[in-house]
Amino acid sequence: MKVINGDNIEVLKTYPDNYFDSIVTDPPYGLGKEPNPNELLKDWIEKGYHEIQGKGFMGKEWDAFVPQPNFWKEVFRVLKPGGHVLAFYGTRTYDWGVMAMRFAGFEVRDCIQWLYGSGFPKSHNIGKSVDKLKGNERKLVGEGKSGKTAKAFNLNEQQREAGTGILAGQYEITKGNSEWEGWGSALKPANEPIVLARKPLEKGLSIAENVLKWGTGGINIDGCRVSGVNMTKGGCKFNSAFFEGGQSSFTKDFDDSKGRFPANIILDEDAAEILDEQSGISKSIGGTNDIIVESKFGQVNNIPQTPFNYGDKGGASRFFYVAKASKSERNKGLDDFEEKPLAFSNQAKAELKRGNSDFDGGDAKGHGNSIRHLKNFHPTVKPVKLMQYLVRLVTPANGIVLDPFCGSGTTGIACKLEKFSFVGIEQDAEYTKIAEARIKNTEIDNQQSLF
Repeated sequence: MKVINGDNIEVLKTYPDNYFDSIVTDPPYGLGKEPNPNELLKDWIEKGYHEIQGKGFMGKEWDAFVPQPNFWKEVFRVLKPGGHVLAFYGTRTYDWGVMAMRFAGFEVRDCIQWLYGSGFPKSHNIGKSVDKLKGNERKLVGEGKSGKTAKAFNLNEQQREAGTGILAGQYEITKGNSEWEGWGSALKPANEPIVLARKPLEKGLSIAENVLKWGTGGINIDGCRVSGVNMTKGGCKFNSAFFEGGQSSFTKDFDDSKGRFPANIILDEDAAEILDEQSGISKSIGGTNDIIVESKFGQVNNIPQTPFNYGDKGGASRFFYVAKASKSERNKGLDDFEEKPLAFSNQAKAELKRGNSDFDGGDAKGHGNSIRHLKNFHPTVKPVKLMQYLVRLVTPANGIVLDPFCGSGTTGIACKLEKFSFVGIEQDAEYTKIAEARIKNTEIDNQQSLF
């Protein structure tokens, strides 16, 4: 297990061709100023790089835009033929991030959606701004405290100077009467796309031949089955038929005790709860014994089909569930580290500059305008179980996983738990120390934990 502090492109240049078995990473989402697309693509074609000015959502220059083709070309070089990449992106810049990977030579195989219910909308209150421009007075309709029920935040200058309404986490709820009241600028974030890309197979090799030579090219379906509860049946067989040119059928062994096939949707705890509320408790009862299929040759009756008989019950989320990272998970292994503030909004960051480190105008989980104090103060920590699932999905036994945007080391923790080798690269020295400590203090459990 290795975490290297340095520039990822320069570090990758020290590794030989076809070295890593998989790449699992959470790169910058690049939520800064949108570049000119014509100039960007021209530079990508000619140079593989376009100069980006300004800073991103995190207020850092490195967050101003997604990784560009020159970076992905270096990743492409060190990845084995048939090796897969799983990379997170933001919904606004997913297209640019994936396009950069295509320019580097990767094949895009799928898009996994990680869905969650606890995101806080970073939307501009247009009605409030219109009232300010027109000099309209807004009506005070209520007060509240930071928490899951927070609906709006409005701190007046008197409160700001006096410090009231800050330490207590109080806020005012106001309402205007213009036609733009209730309008905003952004939707509530509820998903992060993860691209599943692959370096092409070695030229002239089939996928089976590539797997035998390099150990890469496939994804670990059985190892990433999603478990239901009370799976009662062992093996079962089912028949299927194709009717576009004649009747055909095949029988395939399917061991349903291993769980459902991995899908391209994953839910967090809050999204799972919402889905289960909508779906209710259901029980898998299998299929019918006979099916009837229409074809251009007429009706074909009584094709035997064995019921699937999963025998599990629960809400719909039981097929795609993983919880978000908790505070204890973020800070695990960092007992000797100092807590530092983590701001979630420009207003919160402004309060930090004013010396008010206790500002709290967001919800109880640290979203919105709040400031949390954490030993692991990296802003985008992913849950360990999610990263375990992802590294297991694309990495062969005894494989080497690369995370060129290591952050606070969650991918490395996942690799240690899954018994894969790991190389992480992180340019921030403080995050590097956090990653090293978190990985070092992770205890290996022999029990494999799926969703």
